[in-house]
Amino acid sequence: MDEGERLQKTLARAGFGSRRACEILISEGRVTIDGRVAELGNRVHPDEQVICVDGALAPTAQNMVYYLLNKPDGVVTTASDPQGRTTVLNLVESSVRIFPVGRLDMNTEGLLILTNDGRLAHLLTHPSSGIAKEYLARVEGDPSPAAIRRLREGVELEDGITSPAQVSRVSEGLLRIVIHEGRNRQVRRMCSAVGHDVTRLVRTRIGPIQDATLSPGSSRQLSLGEVRRLMEAVGMTDEIASTMPS
Repeated sequence: MDEGERLQKTLARAGFGSRRACEILISEGRVTIDGRVAELGNRVHPDEQVICVDGALAPTAQNMVYYLLNKPDGVVTTASDPQGRTTVLNLVESSVRIFPVGRLDMNTEGLLILTNDGRLAHLLTHPSSGIAKEYLARVEGDPSPAAIRRLREGVELEDGITSPAQVSRVSEGLLRIVIHEGRNRQVRRMCSAVGHDVTRLVRTRIGPIQDATLSPGSSRQLSLGEVRRLMEAVGMTDEIASTMPS
């Protein structure tokens, strides 16, 4: 039976330094395997197990895959659900273990990336990346120019003022909103703060990635060009060649 490879070797190959440096990471308790704190001497199967360093998914899988899903209403963005609800992983067929990049609320629809590329996932969701996310928001009532201006300039939420956003009125009660932050339920809270609760929310773009032809519940692999554009968007230009899917 394959016992796997030593954890420090896996981490070194993923770019976390020499094997000795990786042993120090492990001894300091900064590495977890499937949610459990790792120990020196642990062996792993990097294509199958979840390995994190400082809480961030490590790019240890040797065969990277990238999927785009159009998440329907009522599906949860988790790897599993104790209540037995349909998860985004139930909708994507993959030969390797993958994870959603970021989250969409259960009642929010639209585009979601799933991958086993931990570094890309981390950079796409990190606040410093400033990746644009575009939404169509159906709201109660019809926001006035003043309300739209407030959304553009930033509104006060319980966790601070939002950064400037691109907001335009598509039609009565329908807004196009582009944000560069990733706060929990941010678009819904922004609209509520100006007096217009969201009744339907659809994410239509993630950075350079969009696909108006992908039907709800459907998924597809990202093209090589799309993966390259995502990597360029988060500054992974030196890693494009080595992480391209075959």
